[in-house]
Amino acid sequence: MKVVLFAINGSWVHSCLALRCLRKPLEREGFEVVLIEHSLRDRTAHILEHLYSERADVYGFSCYIWNLAQTLPLAQALRELLPKSKIVLGGPEVSFETERFDGMDWIDAIVCGEGEEVMPKICRAIRDGKDLERVWQGEAANVMRDEGILYRDGEACENILYYESSRGCPYSCAYCLSSATRGVRMKPTAQVLADLEEFERLDGDCKVIKFVDRTFNANVARANEIWRGLLEEKFTKHYHFEVCASLLNEESFEILSRFPKGKIQLEFGLQSTNPETLAASSRQIDPGKVIAAVKRIRNVGNIHVHLDLIAGLPYETYARFGKSFDDAYGSADLLQLGFLKLLYGTELRKKKEEYGYRCLPIPPYTVLESKWISYPEMQKLFGIAEVLERYLESGRFCHALFYLDARMPSPFAFWEGLCAYLKKSDPRPLQKISQPDAFRHLLAYAKSLPWVDADALKEMLCADFSQHENKNPPSFLRG
Repeated sequence: MKVVLFAINGSWVHSCLALRCLRKPLEREGFEVVLIEHSLRDRTAHILEHLYSERADVYGFSCYIWNLAQTLPLAQALRELLPKSKIVLGGPEVSFETERFDGMDWIDAIVCGEGEEVMPKICRAIRDGKDLERVWQGEAANVMRDEGILYRDGEACENILYYESSRGCPYSCAYCLSSATRGVRMKPTAQVLADLEEFERLDGDCKVIKFVDRTFNANVARANEIWRGLLEEKFTKHYHFEVCASLLNEESFEILSRFPKGKIQLEFGLQSTNPETLAASSRQIDPGKVIAAVKRIRNVGNIHVHLDLIAGLPYETYARFGKSFDDAYGSADLLQLGFLKLLYGTELRKKKEEYGYRCLPIPPYTVLESKWISYPEMQKLFGIAEVLERYLESGRFCHALFYLDARMPSPFAFWEGLCAYLKKSDPRPLQKISQPDAFRHLLAYAKSLPWVDADALKEMLCADFSQHENKNPPSFLRG
């Protein structure tokens, strides 16, 4: 019996680890398994043709907030084309409040939670002609067994591959789906390092290994041991970890300081510096200590550091979010401004009415307003996030921002002002503004600020333009 496991990834550089988690358990049961992956950019007709060409007995769709809108119509169309094939949905986006899908009679089964143990049972029931339950509760799988890296030769052409060294999270953040489960299961250190060596032998041009562990250093001693192992020259990839700053100890800092530049990337979740917001979000952190730890790592200069903020959390007004932004700005290489999403299965989703939340009715359920922040204010923050992406995250204005960052009385006020200036001065969407115009707008806006020396800023902008645009700077920067 043939089983197709399918996912739509965010872009072509990504791959779906979930499909590979299911492959071995199904193959051990004797099923023929085919993996099919596409990206959001692929045409629906092309994807449907690819799925139909397999004429499989079972189609398993991996569902996330970024792909559900595209996945459901594909699954429905496939059922109409292949009425004898069975349609099974799984993944975090269908694991909670499954009554949302009650009217979709073309769905044969829904897997809630982990699928490694349940998916083979579903396929056995289909093979044996048994009646199929519609909703199957996932079971805690023995995922920490010696399964290796789950990728195979020929699957490493993507730039990013994913690895799971632990499952679960020790924390229960009210906005995160990890709060719906308890406990953390971890692979032994020796097995993790052996798996990472396997990536070195894999055919393909993979450059980045991204750990999907929710809190990689939940066990500090284990994390330190793995990091110490990765210092060996035989590990040549770029490794990305999500870590808790509060759990780093002196040994952690010492090991991390020894990595060659560019080998490690760390992502820290701050989300807010407002104590009331952190308490309502079940975030048990000291924001001052988090920022200090992030600065300490960044100042060594060998590790690229991301720091996350989330707009729309409880008790955080627009002005108070600006304070969180100012507190965090400059402590990391990249300050990532995200927006709260009311995911099914999370505590904040359950408190939607209590907190006055209004969100998009379709994935990704982004918050539009709350008791503490209005829709126009959230729209202003969306605009600021776009400006940050164009100017800060792109890395193409590093000299100019080095000059400006050292002088900003309030980083939030600066980016808020630049956003307002762009909307007033150039009606085009930000992505439609040419790079020379982006330089022109930044210069014009900054010149209006009393703490900016226009000639000094021009010099910095000239350096950025020459370095990143491979052209001579335009006359407005040289004059």
